[in-house]
Amino acid sequence: MNTTEFILERVAPIFNKQGYVGTSLTDISNVTGLTKGAIYCNFSNKEDLALKSFQYNINAAITPLFELVAATKGSLNKLHAITTYQRSYYDLVKDRGGCPMLRAGVDTKFINPMLFKSAQKLSQKFTTGLTNIINDGIVNNEINENTDSAQYAKIILSLIEGSSLLAFTHNDQTYISTAMDFINTSIIESIKK
Repeated sequence: MNTTEFILERVAPIFNKQGYVGTSLTDISNVTGLTKGAIYCNFSNKEDLALKSFQYNINAAITPLFELVAATKGSLNKLHAITTYQRSYYDLVKDRGGCPMLRAGVDTKFINPMLFKSAQKLSQKFTTGLTNIINDGIVNNEINENTDSAQYAKIILSLIEGSSLLAFTHNDQTYISTAMDFINTSIIESIKK
């Protein structure tokens, strides 16, 4: 493991737990055991480190979901794969400070436009992916043709992110499992043919 990877492995969870504003250079030095100079030999500034830490957190928490969905056949199966993945999401990210997309989106909107834009792009990628899954299901005769795919994608993502926020706020993963049950029984069942 090179120095850059070492720094990201140590710092990414701290940024996600303490916030991108709330994490100081002293925190970064303490968790890595490196001097500020050594850190800045690997990153141009704190914003660069924050952006790469965000990507590191995404690779750990959300990229596996995208890979799972890509490997799953059929739109209904893909939607169910998402809800199944989300049921284990709380345990996956609870010690890392919660959902990195949610954390960065809320934490950086007014103070780090580049990082906020990355969170926003990820959210859009998620929405577009869900929309495409539903559209494919319509084309492949799995989902009712009168389904508004963009609207359902936004509802599903809102339930996923909202349940994550509440689960971490209350230290209670049943917010997520209840929302996933609702997506399965009330949303997916209502749009399938």
